[in-house]
Amino acid sequence: MEINWVVVGWIIDMILNGVVWLIIAAVSLPLIDIADKWTRKALKSMDKIDVWIREFVENSFEWVLKKNLTILSSIVLLIVLGALSQLGVIPKLIT
Repeated sequence: MEINWVVVGWIIDMILNGVVWLIIAAVSLPLIDIADKWTRKALKSMDKIDVWIREFVENSFEWVLKKNLTILSSIVLLIVLGALSQLGVIPKLIT
């Protein structure tokens, strides 16, 4: 009986590929889990910062209305809102 070396090589190759992919999965799955935890933490902090900025802008507008400071407050708010717009925190109103 003759041994078919092509089939033997194919079987060895399949086994080694399976072992390599098992090692890759064993290493990458914990890394993906860690990155997922970091992403969740980043999204939570971004949400807190977004709420804080929205409250700041709303309070700033209310303060302007209470104090009736039109020119000075409009310049300050223009600078603040322009900076937030450039950072991408709030969408640009005029494109």
